[in-house]
Amino acid sequence: MKNFSIIKSRRLRSTPYTDRIEAHGVSGYTVYNHMLLPVTFKSVEADYEHLKKFVQIWDVSAERQVEISGKDSAKLVQLMTCRDLSKSKVGRCYYAPLIDDDGCLVNDPIINKLADDKWWLSIADADVIFFAKGLAAGHKFDVKIHEPNVNILAIQGPLSDDLMAKLFGEEIRNLKFFNFKYFNFKGNNYFIARSGWSKQGGFEVYVEDNKAGQDLYDYLFEYGKEFNVRAGCPNLIERIESALLSYGSDFDNRDNPFEANFDKFINLDSDVNFLGKEKLKKIQKEGVSRKLMGVKIDHNKIDMYCEKTLLDDNNNIVGYVRSAAYSPTFKKVIGIAMINKPYWDSKHQFKIDINDKIFLGTVCDLPFI
Repeated sequence: MKNFSIIKSRRLRSTPYTDRIEAHGVSGYTVYNHMLLPVTFKSVEADYEHLKKFVQIWDVSAERQVEISGKDSAKLVQLMTCRDLSKSKVGRCYYAPLIDDDGCLVNDPIINKLADDKWWLSIADADVIFFAKGLAAGHKFDVKIHEPNVNILAIQGPLSDDLMAKLFGEEIRNLKFFNFKYFNFKGNNYFIARSGWSKQGGFEVYVEDNKAGQDLYDYLFEYGKEFNVRAGCPNLIERIESALLSYGSDFDNRDNPFEANFDKFINLDSDVNFLGKEKLKKIQKEGVSRKLMGVKIDHNKIDMYCEKTLLDDNNNIVGYVRSAAYSPTFKKVIGIAMINKPYWDSKHQFKIDINDKIFLGTVCDLPFI
């Protein structure tokens, strides 16, 4: 598939770090929440190998925040998600699927609880702010909703703890997964969470001041030389191997949370009120006829610009591949696919057309690693 350049405009926002990542050799962008999001530097495979060994600095400003504050903020946030947040605590991050009235997925943000009456929804690629505003207006909730000027830097990779401890002190090593605290560096307080869109370990820094963020970006490279630090970005291969799902790619508003394997985040037995609760109870009772699973394909290349159909020997539809990439670890293409129920048994074989040639593959469980 031929690659085309992305033309920058006011509608397609750059970030406070764009000049810096371009100086570091970004070679490809995508569009995410109306912003530039890097997708490659040297190459997807080279970036993957480095991420798994060292430490990278990611500009993930496109992971936008929807701030919900005010007297009824907890009611609104709970109405939007099927996860029970009634016992949530300040300083914690909660992975929480957002659901519409039909029980379908709207988004899968990290919800950060900053105070009992202040929340940040760190969103995937969708206009959640309008969803929140519509619900607030319809229910006449006493809330304020806006997008704060928060531009996230992610520090990811097995040496991320060493780099962050060098800047922020040894205490940061004790920060637990999906917790956040404020840490000081050179007179600036930084909101830092142990989180990130890789399974290699790391942190996300929610920066509210552009100058402080740019300074931190530069210092991370200055202090990180001994750790072979590089500019990087969310890596397609690594995230598929780790089964880190992508809203809009692996699942979207056609799918319900049971189909996306979010069962542990669906709290139907609690007393909390949220959209689509009765629909989800019905789906749970009846069961689903398809779900996301892994696939392995005996080939070394695949271009994913649309879903690809999987067929059995009788040309019955096994399912649809939604994301895929060549994995240097498995020496074949791996992917995330929506698989129909008759084919849920691991190791079920299928065939797939890639560039007018037929290749064989097998269904498998997630994650791959």
